[in-house]
Order: sequence, then structure tokens, then C-alpha cells
Amino acid sequence: MTRPPPPDLPARSSADGPHGVRAREIPFPRFRARMIRLENISKQNGQQIVFIEASAALQKGEKVGLVGPNGAGKTTLFRMITGQEQPDEGQVGVDRGVTIGYFSQDVGDMKGVSAVSAVMDGAGPVSSVAAELRELEAAMGDPDRAEEMDDIIMRYGEVQGRFEELDGYALDGRAREVLAGLGFSQEMMDGDVGALSGGWKMRVALARILLMRPDAMLLDEPSNHLDLESLIWLEEFLKGYDGALLMTSHDREFMNRIVNKVVEIDGGSLTAYSGNYEFYQEQRALAEKQQQAQFERQQAMLAKEINFIERFKARASHAAQVQSRVKKLEKIDRVEPPKRRQTVSFEFQPAPRSGEDVVTLKNVHKAYGSRSIYEGLDFQVRRKERWCVMGVNGAGKSTLLKLVTGATQPDNGTVALGGSIKLGYFAQHAMEVLDGDRTVFESLEDSFPQAGQGSLRALAGCFGFSGDDVEKRCRVLSGGEKARLVMAKMLYDPPNFLVLDEPTNHLDIATKEMLITALAQYEGTMLFVSHDRHFLAALSNRLLELTPEGVHAYGGGYTEYVARTGQEAPGLRS
Repeated sequence: MTRPPPPDLPARSSADGPHGVRAREIPFPRFRARMIRLENISKQNGQQIVFIEASAALQKGEKVGLVGPNGAGKTTLFRMITGQEQPDEGQVGVDRGVTIGYFSQDVGDMKGVSAVSAVMDGAGPVSSVAAELRELEAAMGDPDRAEEMDDIIMRYGEVQGRFEELDGYALDGRAREVLAGLGFSQEMMDGDVGALSGGWKMRVALARILLMRPDAMLLDEPSNHLDLESLIWLEEFLKGYDGALLMTSHDREFMNRIVNKVVEIDGGSLTAYSGNYEFYQEQRALAEKQQQAQFERQQAMLAKEINFIERFKARASHAAQVQSRVKKLEKIDRVEPPKRRQTVSFEFQPAPRSGEDVVTLKNVHKAYGSRSIYEGLDFQVRRKERWCVMGVNGAGKSTLLKLVTGATQPDNGTVALGGSIKLGYFAQHAMEVLDGDRTVFESLEDSFPQAGQGSLRALAGCFGFSGDDVEKRCRVLSGGEKARLVMAKMLYDPPNFLVLDEPTNHLDIATKEMLITALAQYEGTMLFVSHDRHFLAALSNRLLELTPEGVHAYGGGYTEYVARTGQEAPGLRS
């Protein structure tokens, strides 16, 4: 499925309505430079201090990436801007007339309407006008209201004029264009949104915000649940958006291409860095290095002064000098050492060597009902190859992984694993086999009874379970936490053939970096599907492209594929 180009986003005047149409009866004031301001805010959730006299501003045209460790307060900041929470101290200011669209991971219940209707219902003032238009149309067909008909018809004319003014008759087309960009087929657009999975409902909720085109967008992890084609489409859409954008994302490539400013939450404060995510990383590392150098110089000076004081404090001849240095030390502003981000690393134990032929598929046919996925597929993976599999939704990526692992059987043809293969398969359904009554640590102990407690705690820490997190019962874990636990159990005693279906879903940037570093040193063979371009580029040395025209194999990895085809994903070709 080829994605449509992102809709044009024309520049808007300060009096424009949600879709660039001038709204005469609601004259918006001309925006000041700062649309949203956080002024000396302090916030505490229970015992956790989230913000301490923190300040920041979001200006029109800025695209800001909000970063910080899990639990630092990113979602709390969004909720304060939207008025869902209030700061304990300080002020959150939003300029008069500024419309805000907020996308969060909590999409609520959506059912009983089509996906395209659900999207249009969130499109700002035009959606309420459309609702009144539908009510008036129903009233005109109601014989019990015949006496009111003149008033109904008059009101219908007024509302219809307003609807035309807001370009409402184009709304259905624009909604479908956005949904198509996010991967929806026409059938899905017209089907009941209640029948969709949670990930597709997320896309509906995101489409509502994009169609609304508010003055400011707050997007909390919009890249979750998107395939690569949808991700790239959204990237282009947001590049063309002329309002203010504040977003979080665990996809560093996505963040890097969109934002022109980064605001970091760390230790209760907000620090702004001009530039994209890569520039932020460089500047943060440089600032840490400079602060560490200042700290060390001051510590050396303090040690010298304290040594002098200790040495001569008992001598009357040096009393004046000692007293002078004591006063000097009392007045010095102490340089704090840089805050160390907790970084974790994971080193694989050596995997057993496999045979040269890892898996071979010959003349494989596979269909689901009347829909054919593979017809005569031949494919072979050899030792130390790292194949990434690419294709649009429905192309058969996950089916291929299931065939290779034996999770599903071919209708015809053969799938044969080679000699001495120890297989590790990460799939979303693997999370369902966790025992809900066991804690994270008990689950690791059950899998590795011979391992020491220190080793298992280090493993848990690598995958984001630190402190009391290891005592959580599996039944209360989020989807992301379950995925991390399954990944930890699979990699502690590594197989020599890793088959990974979207392994980076739900992982934050730091954990992804740890996983990439570990897998880069892995000596075994890999076959994987991922929508994370950084993960694809860092780890693949072969690429299998699934298209309607057939299967294409590329000898190089993802970077070479992009250079050869000029496209970052198969579904983007014209």
C-alpha cells in the first residue's frame, strides 16, 4: 500500500479556524512570541518531587522534543499544560485563543462509529457544526415537527453556511487522507472502530489530533504502534506543520528529524538545548565533561586549602592566614558533580556454534483463507547473517518468522533448521506465557535456578527493572515491562539463532541503545522485523524485501538498501 503524501498545511493567520478557514465570529488575537509558558513551577506526586521552580516556553513554529528518564515527569508536564493537573507552585500560561491538541497513550473507549467518523468527531469546531447539521437533517424528516419546519429550515441554512465556511464538505476526504497515511485501508476506515486492536485505536486517536490541526500539538509517544511506512508519513506531516509541537518519542531517528529544540527534564529542572536530538546528545556530553572538569579543579583547590588549614591551625603565627582561608571557603559557591545517568550494559555469554546452514525454506506456499501470502518462496539463512525483513502491513513479515520458528506450518514446501541450532524467538504472544503470580525476580529465578542473585539483579537492571521493580508481580506489569522481561529471559542464556519480531517496541532510547550495543557483539545469526531505523541500520547485513511483485534479497544491510533504492521503506515507492 502506497502512502498518500501528507496533506498540505497552509500558513494560517492569527484569526484562522482549526483548518485554515477564517472564523469571523471567533476572532483570535495575534499570537505573542510565547504561546505556552511554564513559570517557576513546582510539583510533587506523593513522595516524589517532580519539578522544582522549573521554567520553559513553547513558541509558535518550535518543534520541541521532551526527554528524560522514565518517571521524570514528561506526562505530568503534558497534563499541566492541558489543565488536567495543576502545579503546586508557579504558573502555567497559555495565550488566549490558542487551541491545543493532546495525544496520549490513554485513548479511552471508542466503538459504535466508523474510524473515519471517530476522526472527524475530534476535528474541532467543524465537528460540532457537522453534528448540528445532522440533527437538523433528521428534524426536517420528522413529521412530528412539521409546525417548527420554517425555523428548522432557516437554522439549517445558517448552519450549512457555517459548515461550508469551515470547509466541512472536504472534511471526510481529509480524514481519509490522514488515516491512509497512518496505514488504514478503505475497509478499516469504514468499519467499527470498536473492532480494532489497541494499536489501531491509537492511530485513530492520533489522526483526530492531526486532522484538528491545532495551534499547538502535544504528542506523547506518537511513534508507538506505527509501522515504518506510517512513521515516515507522520514524520513528513509534522515537518510541514506550522504550529508549535511538543513531543516525546522512544525513536531517536524520528525525534532527530523533526525537532529543532530539546527540553530535558532531570532532577526537577527543565533545561533547553537548541538543535535536534543528536545535537542535544553532543551538547549534554560536552556540558557534563566541562562540569566534571570544573568540579575536579575546585575539589583540588579545596583539598589544598583544607590541607593548609589543618596543617597550620594550631600555630599562632599563621592564625590570620588560617582564619582568612576558612572565611574564603565559606563563601565559595560549590560546583556540583554532573548528574550521572544510570547506564546499564549487557554482555552476552558466548552462544554455541551452529552449522553453516541455519534455516532453509524451499518452495513454501502459505495462505490464510483466500489470501495468499507466499507462493513458492525459496529463502536461506546462513551462519552469522543478520537478515532484516521489510514490507508493508500484510506483506507476510511476521508469517515468515512464524514459519522459520515452527509457530505455523507451510501449506506446501519445506522449512528445515540446520544442525546444532538453538533457537530464540521473541514475539508479542510470548508475553502471555508469563506466570502472573510470580514477581519479576522470581520469574528470572525460575528460568535460571543456577544463577546467582547478583547476576540476575544485574540482568533485571539492564532491562529497566531496578530497586523495588523486581518485586512487581507479572500480572501488574505493563505491556512494555512484560516485553522487557521476556527479552531478558531469552538473552541471558543466548541462543545461536535469534528471531525477533519488533523487539524494540516499548523500549526507551537508553534500553534500545543497550540492546543494540549487546547485539552488535553477538556472534550468532539473526532474522528480525523492526520499524526502528537506527536498529535496522546498526544490526542488519542482509535485507529481505516483501512486495506484491515478489520477494527481493539485498546483499547489504538497511543502509545499503536505502542508498540503492532511494526509499526508506518498500511501501513508500511511487
